[in-house]
Amino acid sequence: MNKNIIYIIIAAIVGLLAGWLIFGNDSVASVNKVSNTSQVEQHNHENEGTEMWTCSMHPQIMLSEPGDCPICAMDLIPASSNQNGLAMNEIKMTENAMALANIQTTIIGNSSSNMDANSISLSGKIATNEENNTVQASYFDGRIERLNVSYEGYQVSRGQLLATIYAPNLVAAQQELITTASLKESQPALYNAVRNKLKNWKLSEKQITAIETSGKVRENFPVYATVSGTVAQVMANEGDYVKQGQPILKVSNLNSVWAEFDAYENQIMQFKIGQKIAVTTNANPNKNYDATVSFIDPILNTNTRTVTIRATIANKEGFFKPGMFVTGKIRTSSTPTVSKSVTIPASAVLWTGKRSIVYVKTSPNQPIFEMREITLGNRSGDNYQVVDGLENGDAIVTNGAFTVDAAAQLQGKNSMMNKDKNFSANTDQPNITKELETTLKSILPQYLKLKNAFIKVDSQNIVTHAIAIQSKLSSISLNNLNKKESTSVKEAIETLSSIIDIKDIEEQRNMYIILNQNLITYFMKLEDLSEPLYIQKCPMVNGDKGAIWLSMEPAVQNPYHGIDMLTCGDVIYTINE
Repeated sequence: MNKNIIYIIIAAIVGLLAGWLIFGNDSVASVNKVSNTSQVEQHNHENEGTEMWTCSMHPQIMLSEPGDCPICAMDLIPASSNQNGLAMNEIKMTENAMALANIQTTIIGNSSSNMDANSISLSGKIATNEENNTVQASYFDGRIERLNVSYEGYQVSRGQLLATIYAPNLVAAQQELITTASLKESQPALYNAVRNKLKNWKLSEKQITAIETSGKVRENFPVYATVSGTVAQVMANEGDYVKQGQPILKVSNLNSVWAEFDAYENQIMQFKIGQKIAVTTNANPNKNYDATVSFIDPILNTNTRTVTIRATIANKEGFFKPGMFVTGKIRTSSTPTVSKSVTIPASAVLWTGKRSIVYVKTSPNQPIFEMREITLGNRSGDNYQVVDGLENGDAIVTNGAFTVDAAAQLQGKNSMMNKDKNFSANTDQPNITKELETTLKSILPQYLKLKNAFIKVDSQNIVTHAIAIQSKLSSISLNNLNKKESTSVKEAIETLSSIIDIKDIEEQRNMYIILNQNLITYFMKLEDLSEPLYIQKCPMVNGDKGAIWLSMEPAVQNPYHGIDMLTCGDVIYTINE
């Protein structure tokens, strides 16, 4: 009994000791945890307001807490506040921002002697070879009872039945044949005359003999294809009354097609019939198709100030489709001058009227960039010669330069559209010529309507306003403009032609990007406007290179996406503020 009491007392003591060890330590840990938490909270409160969050694609967004970007809904990232060690106009971007904006750099070197060094690039379209076009006509008066081919693009073969026609004149001629068949021995001349009349209406000997043998009049007659090819145009419908010789179908043989290019008048002397031209397409940009210049239009298009250069291309495999955009490179006879200039991709250059700008990567190991003004020489294909401003071994931004420029502007560094007095659109540049200034002011209302039509995805009004703008730009006397203005106006007119001709809204938007690149630089120089004009930019179009447009309202309505991402973009410059 005494032993049991002793065991119980020992167990109680052990239990109390274990309880103290467990719960006593937890209490101490809890106290320490509370203390540490208090210190962390105190530290966070001390830092509150100093850590900011931004968007990789929209660095102007600065919020005091993490979340989503109010523009594009991407996750915000911590804003980098450490810019120590940077020169006055250098900017530093995060690796994450570089990746998201797809910013790419290239180390440049001396231009090499290749085809681009003495060749001219031309833009054009594939067109049907008019020499291979055939019109299928009706050989007699009548009514089309059945049209076997009713849509464009239909492939027809020679001898194929195209249509069936009720022909009253043929009914009478058949009756004459049946009647004169019994007189062919006594009056062979009359008999032969009736047969020849039917032959003139394209009835075969077999058909005429069948009518004569059966003694029955046939009311409906077939029309057969005389050539093989693709139906380019349906020119009649079932139930139509047609006259003898009236077209029913237009058939094109696409075994060969025309590539038609536009050449500016200052390039005309570089071309001659028989020159070789390398043709490439967007559908297969890595392959060149050899062709020969077969025609140079002797008449200059006074609206676009261009001449049509035509090449004939074999197309037995049917790869080339009429309407397809193509690029041609023609080797010129001029010998390129040897220079120490370097060559850079056209995608690296930002334009601000008179000035050409690139962004140079100044640190080999860090994403640090600096804006640099350069002097450009001739353009060869997709490259520019740089006369001054860059040297061998410089690393420049070749993709995403607009995004880097936006980051520079937001950090108060020199940028393409910085309002600093050294980079003002109106003080750094000479005034534009009076005629261009007057024309730009006159087309501004139409331009804003065109922009709104893109926002509403209104194809009919896009074409209407593009025609109106093109008409006014075409009225400018190019001799009254300086060289850069003349080039920009020509390209704007050509781009508007593409917007008018193209029916696909995405292609029209691509042309609208080019139109803005050519015109907005000059809009920036306008003075005495009744209201401010806002230059707005969306960084998420044009292959993430960004694109700009003009607006009378600071609130963003993006013309490049329709109702999708309608508010994507920012005001990057104000004209006549």
